[in-house]
Amino acid sequence: MKFTRRLILAAAAVAALSATPARAADDHLLYLDTKDGRVTIKLRPDLAPKHVERIEKLAKEHFYDGIVFHRVIDGFMAQAGDPTGTGMQGSRYTDLKAEFTDTPFKRGTLGMAREGGDVNSGNSQFFIVYADAPQLNGKYTVFGEVVSGMDVVDKIKKGSKSNNGMVDNPDKIIKMRVAGDES
Repeated sequence: MKFTRRLILAAAAVAALSATPARAADDHLLYLDTKDGRVTIKLRPDLAPKHVERIEKLAKEHFYDGIVFHRVIDGFMAQAGDPTGTGMQGSRYTDLKAEFTDTPFKRGTLGMAREGGDVNSGNSQFFIVYADAPQLNGKYTVFGEVVSGMDVVDKIKKGSKSNNGMVDNPDKIIKMRVAGDES
């Protein structure tokens, strides 16, 4: 009787564990809304788990809501994530160590911006490349890619060459949310 009862309990435990839902297909998706529409971003924890964790945490805190695309260079990239809009600050959290991979920067890739030459200074600022950017390969952390809405990214107001891409009256991120947490 004891053996049968243990066997039944063990079978029930195995059934409960196997009934745990698998990760949803939309895990690690971000929705970035601008005045021109929505950009859907697939985050890549397989490439940069700490960076993805940070971006998701900040998005869940609504950190990016109202943040401007302060530096936008036509044909190169659009950068956001500085709460001051100057490109000089990040979030209240400590900086992250670089998570370099062999993944190339191609149109729509998201990379973590950093301060000057310090590869371990990624915090909250990120950029989306407009075109393939092999000069960034292995030098910046790749943590995601645009899966839809590059036409929206293409419409982000560009900065001037004379001002290193800094934008006057820049476009904003209206809101950025992790899929399933769209409040």
